[in-house]
Amino acid sequence: MTGLPNRELFREQIEQALDRCRRIDKQLALLFLDIDRFKQVNDSLGHSSGDLLLTQVADRLRRVVRSSDSIGLHLESGEDAEAEIEERSKSISRLGGDEFTILISDLEHSQDAARVARRVLHALSGAYTVGDQEVFVGGSIGIAVWPEDGIDSELLLQSADSAMYHAKARGGNTYEFFNASMNVVSARRLSVETRLRRALERNEFKLVYQPIRDAMTGRLSAAEALIRWVDADGESIGPDEFIPIAEETGLIVDIGAWVLRTACLQARDWRAAGHVPFRMSVNIAVGQWSDLGIVESVDQILFESGLSPGELELEITESSILDDNPNIIAAIAQLTDMGIGFALDDFGTGYSSLSALQRFPIERLKIDRSFVSGVDENTNDQALTSAIVALAKRLDLMVVAEGVETEAQARFLMDLGCDELQGYLFSRPLPPDDFRVFLELEAKAPKS
Repeated sequence: MTGLPNRELFREQIEQALDRCRRIDKQLALLFLDIDRFKQVNDSLGHSSGDLLLTQVADRLRRVVRSSDSIGLHLESGEDAEAEIEERSKSISRLGGDEFTILISDLEHSQDAARVARRVLHALSGAYTVGDQEVFVGGSIGIAVWPEDGIDSELLLQSADSAMYHAKARGGNTYEFFNASMNVVSARRLSVETRLRRALERNEFKLVYQPIRDAMTGRLSAAEALIRWVDADGESIGPDEFIPIAEETGLIVDIGAWVLRTACLQARDWRAAGHVPFRMSVNIAVGQWSDLGIVESVDQILFESGLSPGELELEITESSILDDNPNIIAAIAQLTDMGIGFALDDFGTGYSSLSALQRFPIERLKIDRSFVSGVDENTNDQALTSAIVALAKRLDLMVVAEGVETEAQARFLMDLGCDELQGYLFSRPLPPDDFRVFLELEAKAPKS
């Protein structure tokens, strides 16, 4: 499809390059490239559009490697420089999917590979035209250098792959050189992924619920459902570690559906026990939007639990709505038409796209705890939080402040006009039985 060597031919090329480097005592660098956000293009525009994008990426790689200076090349007498550089462009391969490799042989210094990586990233950053759509993708590059990062082709590829994952974990559109500590991280990631695949069927996930209070009345207005995982060996693994892995592997669809169903059924049970209904807020991860049946799934769960759509709120992140993904736009529109509300979580820590606030039916902004934690003493945090609240009010949005831990923070946020407060000042996330006790105490508390 791309006209580039495939995985089989790549293995032949790297073995030949390694043989040459051993003979002439030079270094070899392997660049492992993965296209950022490629899955979003495939999911939203279709596989044919994804294929078209890959051919454009391959063309750019040919141009940027061909036009680069001849790093580390020492041409022998009579050799044609242009022909040699042309030959180097053949060292680009497509391993499969959106993974590419670039071999750079005859290096004098390993840092020379970084120059090529920077050129590749710059070349990939421009807009692509796919059909009638303009899309933007970047790349994550891992760099491994022979012989220190692997004495043979398999080890070298493994090292470059590990470094690429670290580059992607930093947000993408960057490169990373391999180092030995990455082996530990890669082994840990593989271990978590292996256990994660069995966690649902082994009933290892639990939900806890953190109260959200009305800033004016002090009464409970909502609860956020938060997932916790303790594996079969008793190890507690945090969401910050396993949710990204679940998204990369596609496991997030089933896990997310479990969270939503469990939270809604729990809300039903509390209501059946006579407790005053409140809003149940559930996070929807970016990867869950790849499920084209998400609207039907939410509708079915509401039917099973007997909750009204107005009793459910879905929390989404800024990265979910950054793209004009037609599937996401359509799903959010249908869910909104059903009467389900949306909150934008961790506002201010991502892209903070103001245009997205206009395009999507967001009802609430949740100010991230990283701002809230300093509002009682840091003037910069005070200014930023004040600006977020003012913006939200101009857009007729409700504001929830997360991570409230002190009375001083609560007073400052109430004075700004925050509508709801959430944090350890009021309660830690509670397991269902403890939350039931909280609800009983809440019912007995004097009303403001």
